[in-house]
Amino acid sequence: MGDVSRLPLNTDRELGRRGFLRFLTWAIGGVISLGFAIPGLGFLLGPALQSRKEETWLPLGAATKVPLDSPTLFKATVKRTTGWIVNEEQIAAFVLTEDGREFIAMSNICTHLGCRVRWIAERQQFLSPCHNGVFDKYGNVVSGPPPRPLDRYAVKEENGQLFILGG
Repeated sequence: MGDVSRLPLNTDRELGRRGFLRFLTWAIGGVISLGFAIPGLGFLLGPALQSRKEETWLPLGAATKVPLDSPTLFKATVKRTTGWIVNEEQIAAFVLTEDGREFIAMSNICTHLGCRVRWIAERQQFLSPCHNGVFDKYGNVVSGPPPRPLDRYAVKEENGQLFILGG
């Protein structure tokens, strides 16, 4: 009984315990990894998987603020979401009516170099400071280098308020 080297070792039980601890370590690591990976993938892929929003009507103001036969400048703020970045920008539009019921909304951005146009009431024209582009009160090119008329917005009136279609 004095010789310990002859005692049988229970290697199956020892390896079984080691195997179980190894499995348990990998399982806990996998659960922790999934805990970080799933929200991370949602953050990265979520904006790409979102559906496009419906049309957005931006409020401009009261329709009574538009005098007959004279374009009036209105401003609206719009939030644009690109992925997870949200930008807020201001959109300006000239609104024109000849009868108080039908409205035309035009961008205040020159179609040549993107300068802001201004309404000159004495001349009944829009003037663009970049290369002297000139537009009539409907936004059509009168002279200068602009390649096309001022861009137009879809406009509607509801309950005395004007809205333009923005996106």
